[in-house]
Amino acid sequence: MLDTQKMTELIDRQRRFFAEVMASRPVADDVRLRDTTLGGIPALEVTIEGTRPRGAALWIHGGAFVAGSPRNALAPAAHVARASGTRVLSIDYRLAPEHPYPAPLDDALAAYRAVLDEVPVDDLAVGGESAGGTLTLALLVAVRDAGLPLPRAAVVFSAASDLTMASESYHTKAAVDPVVTADALQAGFQAYIGGADADRPLVSPLFADLAGLPPTLVQAGSHEVLLGDSTRLASRLAAADVAVTLEITPGMSHVFQARGPELPQAARALESVGRFLRQSLDN
Repeated sequence: MLDTQKMTELIDRQRRFFAEVMASRPVADDVRLRDTTLGGIPALEVTIEGTRPRGAALWIHGGAFVAGSPRNALAPAAHVARASGTRVLSIDYRLAPEHPYPAPLDDALAAYRAVLDEVPVDDLAVGGESAGGTLTLALLVAVRDAGLPLPRAAVVFSAASDLTMASESYHTKAAVDPVVTADALQAGFQAYIGGADADRPLVSPLFADLAGLPPTLVQAGSHEVLLGDSTRLASRLAAADVAVTLEITPGMSHVFQARGPELPQAARALESVGRFLRQSLDN
């Protein structure tokens, strides 16, 4: 457990990183952005000029639950929009510690309900990176439990599926992960969890009943401390009879897909995402 001062320092550092570094990552000139709202939740519509989108993907950005926004974490959403040909709707959910669990998940569920009013569920996918992947998985469980129709597919990049931080990769991959540290994640997790238990199913989706969830593509790099959260998640999904595809890219770090076409491994991963979503939405 981190003390309050250490947690605050790490959260401030993450917020600066997203504001200064992530926001500076270029996106192609043909990426079109439009501010909108979904169920009262601010959102950013991401499309590619000159294309006619096929379906929509509700996207949840990363940032360890404490940082980021659809604009300064734009790269993954924009790359998914291009690769899949979908209209991506990235939500600006409330952040911890100002708004701990369940506020971010409540925002995601409100946005999902609103999307259902405008997009046929057969044309809908969901996805997210890092903490956004965590929220994507929790959203699917909440949608199922609420009796709402589930989307056709889900995509998660480097999701933290177990906020108890029990994966061995926190130790075995610490020396090779150039992006994420266990302390930084712990600060975000503590801020997000608040007074909840870390192993609560909607906090740590690894411990949820995953039966009935839609086909899910799980991607991660082999050089990240969250690797074990992806491999364990895929195993749990398979055990629950969910059609799951696990793709681990050797030598890659946390959310490497954000680098897009400039990195061959990211380009191949995004091609796989596009193929998976197109096939899911076309069936």
